[in-house]
Amino acid sequence: MTASPDGPTGPGSTGPGSTGVPDVVTFDDVRDAARRLAGVAHRTPVLRSRTLDALAGAEIHLKCENFQRVGAFKFRGAYNALSRLSAQQLARGVAAYSSGNHAQAVALAARELGSRAVIVMPEDAPESKAAATAGYGAEIVRYDRYTGDRTALSRRLAEERGLTLIPPYDHPHVIAGQGTAALELIEETGPLDALLAPVGGGGLMAGSALAATALAPGIRMIGVEPEAGDDTRRSLAAGHPVTIPVPHTIADGQAVERPGELTFAVNRRLLDSVVLVSDDEIRAAMRLAFERLKIVTEPSGAAALAALLAGRVEAPGSPSRPRRVGVIVSGGNIGLERFLELMG
Repeated sequence: MTASPDGPTGPGSTGPGSTGVPDVVTFDDVRDAARRLAGVAHRTPVLRSRTLDALAGAEIHLKCENFQRVGAFKFRGAYNALSRLSAQQLARGVAAYSSGNHAQAVALAARELGSRAVIVMPEDAPESKAAATAGYGAEIVRYDRYTGDRTALSRRLAEERGLTLIPPYDHPHVIAGQGTAALELIEETGPLDALLAPVGGGGLMAGSALAATALAPGIRMIGVEPEAGDDTRRSLAAGHPVTIPVPHTIADGQAVERPGELTFAVNRRLLDSVVLVSDDEIRAAMRLAFERLKIVTEPSGAAALAALLAGRVEAPGSPSRPRRVGVIVSGGNIGLERFLELMG
């Protein structure tokens, strides 16, 4: 398998060119990540709701990663990757690029492990995410997401400063760490008929698919993208990763132009489908989550729930056995002003 320039084998990365990290990821890696994360990452709650079951016509199990450290699933992959670095690498520090959640995750993981982090963030990243990243002690370098190249900027910083680059999704240890969310979900609920998760770069879905298909053979894996950011859906149709214009969507965590090489390789093999949701459908899901489920989600975090509520997925089973559907609520990092603005 050929890794992307900003993936495992890229300059400044933790890939096979520098540390011997393999360019493939397996369910055994997810299991190993779970052991490494035990006692460090939160084992997040699984929420049930009769109201949601009635609306969806199925038995719904929400894996609430909005209660994870840093408020999103990203801490799982970031800590799993950083915790494997050598003492020398940690002493030099790490670099990452992110619109917010991976930024916070790398910043906190670096602090926990006695390292330092330099994070490349877009100028229009949510201020709540930027403030949290800085609060964890990271240095933030801004760029224009519509004209700048975050990958090239991050690689240059890593090379100039001797930092180890931790990409947000296209890295085997990041993917394995993200997969522990689905691992925990199925360990708690038992086999599911389907699992929905938001897709940005594809790391959460790839890791989740590795775990879920191993633990629940026959499960349907369904990715969810915003209508304006359907790079993975287009890539699956084309049979190879394709690049789209920078998406304009409220789901900033899914505003990705191209899926990762590693994540696409896994998702191409294990995903059953990718469905799309509109920004209005995401808003509706955020509102329902707040008013009826009593949880706060960011737009990307509500994408999978939005697909279910909007009827993008056929969930009903039989009266005697409703289908059991898992939904990953991937994050809850949103400031009060932005939340009120989106709720209108």
